[in-house]
Amino acid sequence: MEYSLNPLESPDLARPDTASREALVLPQAVLWDMDGTLVDTEPYWIAAEHELVEAHGGTWSHEQAMQMVGNALPESARVLQAAGVDLASEQIIDFLISRVIEQVRVEVPWQPGALALLAELSERGVPCALVTMSYRALAEPVVELAPPGSFVTLVCGDDVTHGKPHPEPYLLAAERLGVDVTRCVAIEDSPTGIASARAAGAATLGVEAVVPVPVLPGLSRTPSLARLDVDGLARILAGDVIDLFQD
Repeated sequence: MEYSLNPLESPDLARPDTASREALVLPQAVLWDMDGTLVDTEPYWIAAEHELVEAHGGTWSHEQAMQMVGNALPESARVLQAAGVDLASEQIIDFLISRVIEQVRVEVPWQPGALALLAELSERGVPCALVTMSYRALAEPVVELAPPGSFVTLVCGDDVTHGKPHPEPYLLAAERLGVDVTRCVAIEDSPTGIASARAAGAATLGVEAVVPVPVLPGLSRTPSLARLDVDGLARILAGDVIDLFQD
């Protein structure tokens, strides 16, 4: 079933009645992307990319930056090298991460609705994993600033052999949690991350951040996490396709 309703206006989608709520099966876990999904750090990454390319005499466009969203960091380093950054891949990655960490320590830009959804998942006993292509050096400070106990485990870009869009990150997160990935809901913002989650077999919700969420068969979409609650995630797991861009 496909929904195109606004849950803030439709009590049937946002707050099902008691009988229908009791019939919902909650996800075994929710698997969260970080950059763009949980926190609005993409502007931090883009600023660091501009700084690095321009320091090496090159130019960096908005279009080039958009093509990097969701990439594994080694792939991003290769793109920046092609743009004229004369540094080893590891040096590029270290520079980008250090710049973003500096900004995160000043302010964590939580996406609207993210903290409320994390709190509700915790209250209802649904564990969460963070599944990010950022390295652990950045992911850990973000998790430390989230409400205590929000995330049971982290899978980071330096934990995997194959980054997104390969399914390995999501499969590893489910393995670490001891759950069936096909009974989980993944929350992603980029086409690369969405492809990874779907390839792993997770029910997937695409949340728009800096790049459009593609229209794909079976993919639920929302312009904001603030428009879905845990019951909405349970409906996505059950096979409903919720598309809140079609209000």
